Amino acid sequence: MVTGDLIDGSFDARRADVELLRGLRAKDGVWVIPGNHEYFFDYEAWMHHYASLGMQVLANDHTVLSRDGASLVLAGVTDLSATRTRLPAPDLAAALDGAPSDAPIVLLDHQPRNAPQAAAQGVALQLSGHTHGGMVLGLDRLVARANNGFVSGRYQVGGMTLYFNNGTALWPGFALRLGRPPELTRITLRRASPLDGLTVHSPATSARSHAPAAAG
Repeated sequence: MVTGDLIDGSFDARRADVELLRGLRAKDGVWVIPGNHEYFFDYEAWMHHYASLGMQVLANDHTVLSRDGASLVLAGVTDLSATRTRLPAPDLAAALDGAPSDAPIVLLDHQPRNAPQAAAQGVALQLSGHTHGGMVLGLDRLVARANNGFVSGRYQVGGMTLYFNNGTALWPGFALRLGRPPELTRITLRRASPLDGLTVHSPATSARSHAPAAAG
């Protein structure tokens, strides 16, 4: 699952930079949503290119993943930056339209600002990015203020777990990390019970946290 901002540049200038993503493989597919930077640079060209690389785009849409008799709704919304364009704004209701009501919902949303609304609509787990973990320890406090207090790691928002990934690279506009390392996160979902939970493994940072389970 990729939560946006794969690029920072035009399609012609950066197309070769993401070619390695063609090798991504996953049992249930590779899923991607747009971040704000896709809207800054040739949005439609990038979305088509991601699809050509084998990634499946969720833009105000969902899919149902099934395994061993259990189902999970994986939904994705567009980015808030879309409101400055003529492209569709993020719409969680549209993304969940037709989804089974008895399956837990995992939501991909690049920015965290709508997390309370997602929690109110029954989302069990939201995965976001956008802030690069705040980029610099100390500066992350300012970044958090601009993002409803969210900047890195795990948060509890009502009955929903929000996990905020630091991302893997740098933004050319502020090409610095200090005390906020890059991160690839593996999330294990277990059937909900008092003893089980959601375990988050961040190999790049050796971080681990636990939260209520999101899926059966």
